[in-house]
Amino acid sequence: MSQETWLGIDLGTQSVRVLVVGADGTVLGSGTAPLDGRRDGPRHEQDPGEWWAAVCTASGAALGNGSRRIAGLAVCGTSGTVLLTDPAGRPVTPALMYDDGRAWAEAERLRSAGLAVQHTWGLPKALWLARTHGRGTVTHQPDLITARLIGRPVPTDSSHALKTAYDVAADAWPDVPGAPGLPDVVRPGTLLGEVCPAAAEATGIPAGTPVIAGMTDGCAAQIASGALREGSWNSVLGTTLVLKGASPVPVHDPTGVVYNHRAPDGSWLPGGASSVGAGVLTAAFVGADPAVMDERAAAHEPAGAIAYPLVSPGERFPFLAPQATALVLGEPAGDADLWAALLQGVAFAERLCLDYLHHLGAPLDGPLAFTGGGARSPYWNQLRADILGRPARIPEQTEPALGMAVLAAHGVTGEALPDIAESMVRIRTVVAPRPGRTALFAEPYARLVTELTTRGWLPEPVAAHAYSRLTLDTADS
Repeated sequence: MSQETWLGIDLGTQSVRVLVVGADGTVLGSGTAPLDGRRDGPRHEQDPGEWWAAVCTASGAALGNGSRRIAGLAVCGTSGTVLLTDPAGRPVTPALMYDDGRAWAEAERLRSAGLAVQHTWGLPKALWLARTHGRGTVTHQPDLITARLIGRPVPTDSSHALKTAYDVAADAWPDVPGAPGLPDVVRPGTLLGEVCPAAAEATGIPAGTPVIAGMTDGCAAQIASGALREGSWNSVLGTTLVLKGASPVPVHDPTGVVYNHRAPDGSWLPGGASSVGAGVLTAAFVGADPAVMDERAAAHEPAGAIAYPLVSPGERFPFLAPQATALVLGEPAGDADLWAALLQGVAFAERLCLDYLHHLGAPLDGPLAFTGGGARSPYWNQLRADILGRPARIPEQTEPALGMAVLAAHGVTGEALPDIAESMVRIRTVVAPRPGRTALFAEPYARLVTELTTRGWLPEPVAAHAYSRLTLDTADS
């Protein structure tokens, strides 16, 4: 595939991003188009029609004059975003975004019936849409775009279907009375069809380009990080924190906090999504220069306060606590100390995620990658490596759209996904922990673990496991 060119489309929360990528990972073209959303309390909606318009704009910018041949494309979207469509594939409801919280009652009914779903997952929201808007077929964010590209409704992929309660081990939907129509499901990397002439005219993507079933944005970022060999992990630090790894078997978690995507080759991609993340910085320090604040924060190691910096109420990983709220223990000695406490708090949460995964028996002895907007901060990367006690790879290009270009190459050529990722993912640098720093942060980390346990959010066995690993590399067995 040395001469081929691949296209990845990422349907994000705030924008659509398109990359044209060569077989060696070189980005040959890129385009972005903004998206608007409507937030009001637990409500978070988008107009699905805007997705297609944004894809057309971003694709046109990425392809330039349109003369480039594209060997294949794939699309990722936000995990848990759903809408209902009619038999022709047209939207009949707004799209409920990944964090829309209005389907709480539906989720409680599903949980009481024994189905391990979280309150913002796709199936509760689909039931809410059916109750408030009428019947239709459950459609995930990328399904709408791939259907427009091909010119007809298409199956969904099992990765996006996971949070709509699809059983990826049994390859079956659950039996849920009153559920709206559920689509056929295929494994990521499956050929769905080809770009039709009408879509080619609208997007600039050549007609006949193969369209490959994609994965969620978190999985796409994992592919873009190259973390696909057993024991490898990718930590995506954006507005919130997502960890995803590679395992030959599912990681069983009776609480449902950790869930397992199925890789195209049948192996497993366990992981979880926290509500802690970099979003607290923009909320607490409007207009601040992150580089300047990072430089000032370096004088506060460890910080005078200890934070668990939730971006929004409720936590879903490394523990399930819908009632959890952001906390700060102690009084920060000014803005720089508070900034330091928030940076360290995110890293403490990240460590607790890895300690919890170790508690569950997940393989952690492979390389760790840092991606997401937070990975643009050299200081924060170093701080995180120090607190985790392990080196971290920083890829040159971390966008989910790159992951979709890699997946498209796999779907068309049939080559193993990890092999293709290693040829297309470039590592910019490796950050090693500084000597003695993991032990330096052990005491405030332990205090945070104690506070989370005292509040009833963190189970005591998980806390005990975290205490037993205070000064260890998080990859240690």
